[in-house]
Amino acid sequence: MAPGGALMLSLNSFLAGAIRRFIELRRLSGTDYHRQALLLAACDRFVAAHAPGEEPQLSRQLLEAYQQRLSALAPRTRANRMCVVRQRCRYLAARDPCVFVPEPVRAIPSPGAHVPYLYTPEEVQALLAGAAILPPPGSLRPRTIATVLGLLYSTGLRIGEALALNLGDFYPGEQRLFIAAGKFHKARWLPLAPSVCQALQRYLQHRFAFTPQGLQAPLFVNLRGHRLHPCNINQDFHRLLAHCGIAQDQHASPRLQDFRHNSESRIIPSRLSMLG
Repeated sequence: MAPGGALMLSLNSFLAGAIRRFIELRRLSGTDYHRQALLLAACDRFVAAHAPGEEPQLSRQLLEAYQQRLSALAPRTRANRMCVVRQRCRYLAARDPCVFVPEPVRAIPSPGAHVPYLYTPEEVQALLAGAAILPPPGSLRPRTIATVLGLLYSTGLRIGEALALNLGDFYPGEQRLFIAAGKFHKARWLPLAPSVCQALQRYLQHRFAFTPQGLQAPLFVNLRGHRLHPCNINQDFHRLLAHCGIAQDQHASPRLQDFRHNSESRIIPSRLSMLG
């Protein structure tokens, strides 16, 4: 959302001013709040229609009526909308204790939802070993794919966040990465284990043979020296699954993003140290 974009929303309820301040506060924290702002505008329209008085109260009855209005939506959609409304209510309640804060709405997983795949340490070792021998021999490709997989598994990064990294986002002396475009476009710092930091430094020793090399150049590149694309790494990843004999099916097939579910307690310094 462009600066001042929140003020362009059509807000007409008695909460309009507070909603604008809340949206601006979220944006100043580094969050791209455009989609959430639209959801708050929808709630504002309901409040304007059902509480037209000058000084009405944001009561339990009003919010439960809004939640009932959302009952025809899919469970996950309803949960997302009420999550944004709940954030707004907590903000208002900090100044007005009479504001009702609804309980979180838990999304019900759909029957066809993908179940995250939990990799065994042996499977991760096999995938990294297979990546390290990808063709063409002597190229940067094996090191790139192996390093990306190791980084995802070790840190919990999203694949989009990893591929968006530039050379200037890696701070080896401080052992951390700067994630400029995280979820909701919110920036953050990511600390690195020493073994992960060392693996990235070894990768960069080979990466610097490619161009461009400025701070804004991509950290992970393809054979042409351009930023690595998700399609490319997904193709290599599925080849590696077949090469390693890791089963794939409709609902439990391993995905790159499933590495995030393995990262909290598993760091693999022994394997990462072999990437150099």
